[in-house]
Amino acid sequence: MRICIFGAGAIGGLVAAKLAATGDAEVSVVARGPHLAAIRRNGLTVRDAAGETNVALQATDDPSELGPQDYVFVALKAHSVPVILPGLVTLLGPDTAVVTAQNGVPWWYFHRSGGPYEGHRVEAVDPGGRIWDTIGPERAIGCVVHPAADIEAPGIIRHTEGDRLPLGEPSGEKSERTLALSRALVAAGFRAPVRPQIRSEIWIKLWGNVSLNPISALTGATLAAICGNDGTRAVARQMMLEAQAIAEKLGIRFPIDVDKRIAGAAEVGEHKTSMLQDLELGRPMEIDALVAAVQELGRLTESPTPTIDTVLGLVRLRAATPLVPTLSDQAKVRIDPAGVRS
Repeated sequence: MRICIFGAGAIGGLVAAKLAATGDAEVSVVARGPHLAAIRRNGLTVRDAAGETNVALQATDDPSELGPQDYVFVALKAHSVPVILPGLVTLLGPDTAVVTAQNGVPWWYFHRSGGPYEGHRVEAVDPGGRIWDTIGPERAIGCVVHPAADIEAPGIIRHTEGDRLPLGEPSGEKSERTLALSRALVAAGFRAPVRPQIRSEIWIKLWGNVSLNPISALTGATLAAICGNDGTRAVARQMMLEAQAIAEKLGIRFPIDVDKRIAGAAEVGEHKTSMLQDLELGRPMEIDALVAAVQELGRLTESPTPTIDTVLGLVRLRAATPLVPTLSDQAKVRIDPAGVRS
């Protein structure tokens, strides 16, 4: 089995290292910068509660060096996918499956979904249908990412919690290619069940992402703070109810109610969402996949989204507005007697 992890960041690096450690698959990674240099020099390392695992594997910033794969595991954020399409296609053979491991609404969402929206393309995550036309939705396998990990240093991944990577075909069938990938991931230490309703798994995670992520970017607050504050909790709850109404029109049924979902987020504690972390690091935020796509599906299903619309407008402005230095940042700037800032 040949598996390429395209985007060997925190999650991609975690998956790559654990798969490679089993010795059952030929695993390669596409990475860049200091992270790539460190992997080439010292291998890829994962640190967790059980200790440290180091693996040597093929790493490159030029996918064309790797040749066709059985599986390409795309572990980049959704807005990065159009940029990497020219390189990704060099990894595709006649039967290559592309595993989408991004948050939010996937570009293939309506492929083999049945019903009135069959084949509809979600513009917010796939402008002009470019991803759909280049990769082909028949290659897609859905994957919902639950593990939490960070890049501790170039070439070193810190895995903090979680091991669930549920998989699913857009059609809902338990195909041999999905079952084979599930077996490989299970052997690597993940829980990777093949779900007949992968879209339901996607919505359970998206339910929190659509609300808590943009609110965190707007306020700078952790999950515990958002859920513990009456005002922000009420905004999040209303956004989640709007999203739930859309999902239910698309045939999704939620196994828990909105208050239990919020309580679960609160239990995570003083955690910064990925959107807030991206904002603080000056990186693009996942606004389109997590929020704008839900708004688009609201328009498609004729579902009102007044709170989502408001927060989307605010977080888009936040993304376009330079961060104001904090008092602690300002204190780092010293002016000497000659008037020179240092």
